[in-house]
Amino acid sequence: MDLLDFDGKGLYFDEPLPEQVGRLLTEAARAYGGGAAEIRLLRAHALAPDSLTVLVALYRFHYYQHRPADALKVARKALEVSGARLNLPASWRQVGVYDLGRAAIQSMGIVRFYLLALKGAGYLSLRMGDMAEGIAMLGKVCELDPKNRMGAAALLELLKDDAAGTGAGFEYAGRAD
Repeated sequence: MDLLDFDGKGLYFDEPLPEQVGRLLTEAARAYGGGAAEIRLLRAHALAPDSLTVLVALYRFHYYQHRPADALKVARKALEVSGARLNLPASWRQVGVYDLGRAAIQSMGIVRFYLLALKGAGYLSLRMGDMAEGIAMLGKVCELDPKNRMGAAALLELLKDDAAGTGAGFEYAGRAD
């Protein structure tokens, strides 16, 4: 299975949103610099908690506001929601290549979303100092994506560089519990 071999149909942002949710996301985008964006994103999430579009907006908000703990919570929710849509095992640790192949028949776009959410959660775990969890998550992405289409191997390579003392590794944001 090649994760770049898909027709672009069934992408998360193609899904229709309730009108009020779409309006809240638009307002949040306009209010981003002024501080009123978060309340609109939280309202949108309350109205559509399983919308991948809303989860991506909330994730990006937290990520770019340098709030990795909040972004990680959203990434985990995105894994839960996308995994359920694909009938994947509830725990990302239990997902195998066979599961992913079966899910790709349903929606390659959502499979890619799932893997990118897992990669993002792994990266954030590393940034927050939870090395074991981050490495396990990125390792799972590499296991499920042996051609490295999602780019998780590069993050693991940075860790090896960091461990080797080359200075090319991660700067830690500190663990936020």
